Amino acid sequence: MKRLILVLGLLISLSACANGPRPPTLPYPAWSVALAAPKHMEVWVESVDVLDQRGLGFFHVFGGVASYTGEVRGWHKGAGKTMPIHNVDLPEKIYLRWQSLVEPQAYTIGIQIPQWVRDEMVRPERVFCQGSRKWKDDYRKIITLGMAPGGIVKVWVGGPCLGFKEVGRFQAKVHPLGPYQGKSNGKYVPLEPENKAHIEKYGVPYGSW
Repeated sequence: MKRLILVLGLLISLSACANGPRPPTLPYPAWSVALAAPKHMEVWVESVDVLDQRGLGFFHVFGGVASYTGEVRGWHKGAGKTMPIHNVDLPEKIYLRWQSLVEPQAYTIGIQIPQWVRDEMVRPERVFCQGSRKWKDDYRKIITLGMAPGGIVKVWVGGPCLGFKEVGRFQAKVHPLGPYQGKSNGKYVPLEPENKAHIEKYGVPYGSW
């Protein structure tokens, strides 16, 4: 009887594995999300969520402070603070919720990732990598999310040794519940003193992003 129970349990387990989602079949261990913001335009990312091309959702894959570009006005080439996203297939849609601390304002957006971006992410390109001083096959496996005041989002796709290509510029919506989806009684993350002083002196250059 015990043997029968064990066999049945094993069959159920194998059946669950067989019927479960297929694992990602990528030419590298993980793709990455990067977060960026113009200099002094401080951003706190509450959540990055991903719907992958298998139709599976992954929540809070990244968050925190976005790294700064070199300039206050305009955008950079696409780099940012990076987090590898393991065991997640290529993104179909990326959901972003963040606080623009210089305003302050909370924003939310869902960004549809075009098929050409996923094609770029698995297409090898022979390149001379400056870091290792060697030729290698590299991939554009990094998606950068750039956030600016006014709810502006700029998206790029690039690689460690390859340049970044612009995916698009998007307009986010003000989150109706405010920061932390209404769980902080309207309180935002405090603005760093250096950034606060810059904003008080020069203001926010809306329209430059």
